[in-house]
Amino acid sequence: MPNTVATDLIDKAPRARDPLLQPLRIKRLTLRNRIMSTSHAATIDEGGMPKERYQRYHEEKAKGGIALTMFGGSSMVAPDSSWGGGQIDVSSDAIIPDLQSFSTRIHGHGAAIMCQISHLGRRATSAAANWLPTLAPTAIRERRHRDIPREMDRHDIDRIIDDYAAAALRCKEGGLDGVETVTGGHLIGQFLSPRTNRRTDEFGGSIENRARFGLMVHETIRRRVGDDFLVGIRFVVDEDIDEGIGFEECVRLARLFERAGHIDFFNAIFGRMDTDLALAEHNMPGMSQPLAPFLKTVGAFKRETKLPVFHAARIADIATARHAIAENLLDMVAMTRAHMADPQIVNKLMRGEEDRIRPCVGASHCMYKKLACIHNPATGREQILPQIVARSAKPGRKVVVVGGGPGGLEAARVAAERGHKVVLFEAASRLGGQLLLAVRATWRRDLIAIVDWRAAELARLGVDVRLDTYAEADDVLREQPDTVIIATGGLPDTEWLEGAEHCATVWDVLSGTVAAKDEVIVYDGTGRHQAVSCALHLAEQGHGVQFVTLDDNMGAEMEYNARVVYRKRFAEHGVPITIDHQLERVQPRGNRLVAMFRHELTGKEMELTAPQVVIENGTVPMSGAFDALRARSVNDGVTDIDALLAGRAQLAAEPEGGRFELHRIGDAVSSRSVHAAIYDALRLCMAL
Repeated sequence: MPNTVATDLIDKAPRARDPLLQPLRIKRLTLRNRIMSTSHAATIDEGGMPKERYQRYHEEKAKGGIALTMFGGSSMVAPDSSWGGGQIDVSSDAIIPDLQSFSTRIHGHGAAIMCQISHLGRRATSAAANWLPTLAPTAIRERRHRDIPREMDRHDIDRIIDDYAAAALRCKEGGLDGVETVTGGHLIGQFLSPRTNRRTDEFGGSIENRARFGLMVHETIRRRVGDDFLVGIRFVVDEDIDEGIGFEECVRLARLFERAGHIDFFNAIFGRMDTDLALAEHNMPGMSQPLAPFLKTVGAFKRETKLPVFHAARIADIATARHAIAENLLDMVAMTRAHMADPQIVNKLMRGEEDRIRPCVGASHCMYKKLACIHNPATGREQILPQIVARSAKPGRKVVVVGGGPGGLEAARVAAERGHKVVLFEAASRLGGQLLLAVRATWRRDLIAIVDWRAAELARLGVDVRLDTYAEADDVLREQPDTVIIATGGLPDTEWLEGAEHCATVWDVLSGTVAAKDEVIVYDGTGRHQAVSCALHLAEQGHGVQFVTLDDNMGAEMEYNARVVYRKRFAEHGVPITIDHQLERVQPRGNRLVAMFRHELTGKEMELTAPQVVIENGTVPMSGAFDALRARSVNDGVTDIDALLAGRAQLAAEPEGGRFELHRIGDAVSSRSVHAAIYDALRLCMAL
């Protein structure tokens, strides 16, 4: 059982007023507040085991004051429940020692810990890991995971029921506080839904028959683990499709499970997960969806049950979370991705620092590059990077940062947290760099919080921010710096294209520097958000858009849930997509432009015409300041990669005689991503 020592060390005054900070008791477990993190597949396991890196990631949430951290999304209870890697494996006793060390670690900070255990059924794969056939109530293929399962017989059913119970017992022996199963698109849910269960035996047909497998699973689990160990269900409250289970039927199913008496809570989810679009819009909604899109429905579900109800789905801010608890819509509010952005949420709340919580912007980068928050690179890297920046053993260095985009802002923030004197030069009248363009396109506007949070932190830390200042070498040298960090970013790359002078760039169009014509060809040479979001932005404004990409699919370099949302909206606006074509040249013909493309596979040329061609091919570094300062620096502008990766200082001794160390980060090095720029800044400046 978790202790409460950690919470006693923090001022208790806000607790009496804030609904989020009230404890919740479920059986013998007291959760110290109403904030939790739900189970997810973090993909930082080691052979299916939650080793040091995995545990440290969750430990930061416990240190940060969270009441309950759940782990192991889709943890496999049996060898035929694998999707090919990245899951926790609770199918053998080998997991127990790691669970014991894990639970001890989390309990030591006053938090509770639970694991999700499940069988994937038709969501598994037969072509990886153990190469076992997939199973399902009925042999119906899942469109997302693509396997064709075989129909389960009674031997399969009995075996998997026992597998669930054995896995739950291992979790109890590992010192956890409880487990949850999953309905949804997993095996129990495949039995519950008439979309995936067309059986004619005692496990199909009526609602009672379709619930039979899940009821047997939980009855067997309860018999194996006893009454004191918590058992819950991550439970779909509405499949939101005609042939599926609607809200009223989900309530009837929930009452069957509740009356059976073997479960202690519902962790409510909405919709389906058997397609990319269902995941993006229902199961794990990102910034294309509104905040807390299913909270009202889950609140209605809570009124139909006597059991505690948990819920996660883009509850990214404290105001929404507080509303959910205060209005009795939930008993526990899950802020899973918000804790990837800032695991210190609860501690900041208790200190009265709600405005200092690093916001989750909903970019879903954490689902693309697993467990990599777009603007908190320490998450998932807790063994090498701190979540809380400590003061330097030798504070007081003069640090000059050139460029106020995401990388430069992070460099200035971290250097100031380390206790150094920081000056930041920014040529524009606003901080933000390329993100100021990104937020102008369609539904990406929430990215601005990456900038706003850092700007507020720089003001709090007393950083000298100088806007409208195009800093050249002499401006930097006048500051007598010890360290100079060049974060000047880049400019659109157009040199590769014959006839580029006839084209506009994505930057031109989004900034309003160049007005968009009625018909536009948008060419994407990177597969990132820039060209795709610009094309959609133009289509939404009523322009006729033709979209052409070098890659074999649209948005090849972006997270799958954003890609499928773009595809949907392109289809809604009638934007044609041409893949596998390299733009070769552009030339005028009358009052139109002729764009010549070459097919990547066949070499065949294709000609498209329009009054305007908009191109995107990444950026080239703005290196003027860096080049001018190299000869004056002590390290010739070279960043020691070994020291960077090891978290060591770049120099063995402080620079002297007016010399300084010089580094460049982000797009000032090469055309990359927001996450890359911020990661560069954090790991470099942590060693200053």
